[in-house]
Amino acid sequence: MRKRLLAVTLSVMMTASMLAGCGGKADTKDTKKVQTEQDSSKEEGTAEESSEKKNAAEDAGLEDGVYTAEFHTDSSMFHANETKDGKGTLTVKDGKMVFHVTLHSKNIVNLFPGKAEDAQKDGAELLQPTVDTVTYSDGTTEEVYGFDIPVPAIDEEFDLALIGKKGTWYDHKVRVENPVSGEAEDAEAASSETENSDDAADAQKPAGQTADVADGTYTCEVTLQGGSGRASVDSPAIIIVKDGKVTADIVWSSPNYEYMLVDDAQYDPIQTEGNSEFQIPVTLDEDVAVSALTVAMSQPHLIDYTLHFDSVTLSEVTK
Repeated sequence: MRKRLLAVTLSVMMTASMLAGCGGKADTKDTKKVQTEQDSSKEEGTAEESSEKKNAAEDAGLEDGVYTAEFHTDSSMFHANETKDGKGTLTVKDGKMVFHVTLHSKNIVNLFPGKAEDAQKDGAELLQPTVDTVTYSDGTTEEVYGFDIPVPAIDEEFDLALIGKKGTWYDHKVRVENPVSGEAEDAEAASSETENSDDAADAQKPAGQTADVADGTYTCEVTLQGGSGRASVDSPAIIIVKDGKVTADIVWSSPNYEYMLVDDAQYDPIQTEGNSEFQIPVTLDEDVAVSALTVAMSQPHLIDYTLHFDSVTLSEVTK
């Protein structure tokens, strides 16, 4: 009886072992099949992405090579350096397009191909600046930032976020258009050599003026430093640009300022009611030293402050 029971037990165990082995082989086959399908899907996705990029260049009729192209943005303070006449270099290689633009300063420290909210996510690949040297018409040189920007399509707007020295991301729309090969550009330049240099001279205004901002009314973020830290000014402030000169409308957080001094020139309030308000000359992207006389204390005090207007935040006021 015991021998028969032992034989039955061994038989059951052998059967279970064989079934488990078969199941393992089936699972292995299924796993390999899934893995193969995933790898195939990845390869197809990569191939499609590469094909799309190549098609973008092909759709624009561009062969591999180097072109000069126009750079357009939605902001008067985000543009190609004035020495570049609103243009940059478009490089096409293996169907992929990259546009190098030289900016007008070092105020923009990173770009991101996409939206500002995505630029702030972990793992976001930011575009790093290059240091470009530009030479102005008066012979002076300056180091500014440039960027290599992936271009998804020619003559179509795409998202490009930027961040300035203040650490705030902003959304912008840009467009690269009218690519011209080197030979065609040389011919065009030869035909326009007789153009006068008045425009170029106007573009090279002294420091403290804004040749690259059109006349108009704007808002601009302003920071205030100095004093006890309790005073503040309204930000953004109203900025008026006329004939290349910039005037800021400064509204203080109290009505106790009797006048302001800028470069030893006195400026009186422009209204007598409400918080103290002044219109003073300023320079964008530079620290502007000012003094303000306050009568909030028992005796009038002239307090030194520093204002800074970030041109990246300029936004035109539409009527």
